[in-house]
Amino acid sequence: MNYNLKPAMSLPRIALIAAFSAAVALSPAPALCAPSASHAERGDAAFLLARDAFRNGERVRLGRQLEMLQGHPLYPWAEYWSLRLRLDDGDDSGVADYLSRYPGAYLAEKLRGDWLRALGKKGDWAGLQRELPALALPDAEVNCYAAQATRTPEIVRPLWTGGQDLPQACEPLVDQLVAAQALTAEEVWQRVRRFFEAKRVGAARSAAAYLPASEGFDGRGLESIAQAPARYLDKLPSGFAAKRGGRETALFAVQRLARNDPQAAAKRWTRIEARFTAEERGYAWGQLAWQAALRHQPEALAWYENAVGTALSEEQMAWRVRAALRVHDWNAVRRGIAAMPPGQSVQPDWTYWQARALAAAGRGDEARALYSKLSGQPNFYGNLADEELGRTIDVPPLAAAPSAEELAQAAANQGFQRALALFRVDMRIEGVREWVWSLRGMDDRTLLAAAEFARRNEIWDRAINTADRTLAQHNYRLRYIAPFSDQVLPKADELALNNGWVYGLMRQESRFIMNAKSSVGAKGLMQLMPATAKWVAKKINLAHFHPTKVTEMDTNVTLGTHYMKMVLQSLDNHPVLASAAYNAGPGRARKWRAEGPLEGAIYAETIPFTETRDYVKKVMSNAVYYNTLFSGRPQSLKGALGVIGARGQGETGVEQLP
Repeated sequence: MNYNLKPAMSLPRIALIAAFSAAVALSPAPALCAPSASHAERGDAAFLLARDAFRNGERVRLGRQLEMLQGHPLYPWAEYWSLRLRLDDGDDSGVADYLSRYPGAYLAEKLRGDWLRALGKKGDWAGLQRELPALALPDAEVNCYAAQATRTPEIVRPLWTGGQDLPQACEPLVDQLVAAQALTAEEVWQRVRRFFEAKRVGAARSAAAYLPASEGFDGRGLESIAQAPARYLDKLPSGFAAKRGGRETALFAVQRLARNDPQAAAKRWTRIEARFTAEERGYAWGQLAWQAALRHQPEALAWYENAVGTALSEEQMAWRVRAALRVHDWNAVRRGIAAMPPGQSVQPDWTYWQARALAAAGRGDEARALYSKLSGQPNFYGNLADEELGRTIDVPPLAAAPSAEELAQAAANQGFQRALALFRVDMRIEGVREWVWSLRGMDDRTLLAAAEFARRNEIWDRAINTADRTLAQHNYRLRYIAPFSDQVLPKADELALNNGWVYGLMRQESRFIMNAKSSVGAKGLMQLMPATAKWVAKKINLAHFHPTKVTEMDTNVTLGTHYMKMVLQSLDNHPVLASAAYNAGPGRARKWRAEGPLEGAIYAETIPFTETRDYVKKVMSNAVYYNTLFSGRPQSLKGALGVIGARGQGETGVEQLP
């Protein structure tokens, strides 16, 4: 099966792709007033030495490099580092002058935040209150210092109850709440539970320090319980339930065991649940149900019923609905979404599934009203809603190209200039922050000019990100840019891979950053793990392969497209399964299949890994837009998603794939 992702390219389609590529290859960008290449290289070298001096706290060495950076686009960064070292020594001279010279800049916001934290640390409340209004985006630490200044400790309560880490600046506020008896033992227990659920035993123990001694919780032995929860539950002392501390420790063991074996945890839980309060019983069943739903186990919905009346987390609520989707219980889907807090239920995924549930109940008008709320949104559920309303998925009209004046304005933007220089010295994270900050307040025309400026400088990810922000005027040729088509398309065609799917996956994997490297070691345009690259190279007899070549475009795309073909063929030629396999591994993609046929959209929604679930949705929606642009015709996401056959159907050699 190919589910409407057709690989073959007719001559007209080849011409369309050529036209698509040519349409974004416009005239060169206006020239920047930049120093010569050799001068820029010397400046870049001095800048990197300045960065090293900052990291090592060497003020004198940093000062020497600062003198050499006069006129360099990154001079403000070196100057910022110099001022930061002064702040660390308690000297804020020069800060106000810097802020006045770079009003509205990313670095001004960053330095002002540093200054406010320094003022807070030394208790200069008047200075903090004077400077705070100019900070656009205060973080939790600054907010807690501000609350200390105004003696309003209540500001820390949402951070406490939300289970967030508390900066040191927030701790005095918690102490004030405790001293005023405004922080209840129940609120402390809820925070302890959140940390237990996140497998952060040390943080849970620290939070529990605020409990009164009467709660009977000393926090000892938690690591041992986490390692062997079944053994702990099998040897509970007879009086464990006399105080809440003993009961919460047992609940911790149940929760930890459920992460590995929900049935074993449920079996032990039923032996002792009569010794717990109604709230505690509901909490335990909610944990068991959540873990069972993550594993697509049939007991999940019944266990959720045992947790009725319990305050569930948003993640637990989401998995209650997903468990109902897996068994096509549309009444349970509707009830589960209705029970969500308003901020969660109006999200696109749950709006769509609520509409589907209403349609299944024969309430078509209500379903269409919900579909209409999503219609036109350029995302997975917006696409599906359009098709439910009988509308095709197409790209909006192409906005007028940026004028020479608009492009010149983008080229002159100092934030963009700093971002390009940061990309050049391989400080991508900092470059992205400069770029994104510079986009604040831009209208569609300015955004489109900035996106085109990024494209002309081959900063593909910024072209995508910037074009993606427009509200009324759009350029989907930038949102779904297709660089390297001369190298990518022939490889895709040779393997009969759908071009839109290949580009949709590459867009999600790396945003076309050639030297991209993930936190787990995946590399290049197609984000190949070293072991996978080596395995594929051997499998296809790739000549002269060496691990150092993985980030080279030709090698990376060759190996990546071959691996796509392998996982596609091994998993029923279904692009949804293959996309999941590319991200999480073929074994997991196979494991997540159901015992019977399952709608492709439901399979995607019920993938247990948050990253992979989001990934598959975006890859499939990307593919639809790329195929629309490549073919010049509207496409169907529902057709591409199709139906996932029962586990085992069309599977060949899944176990052998890395």
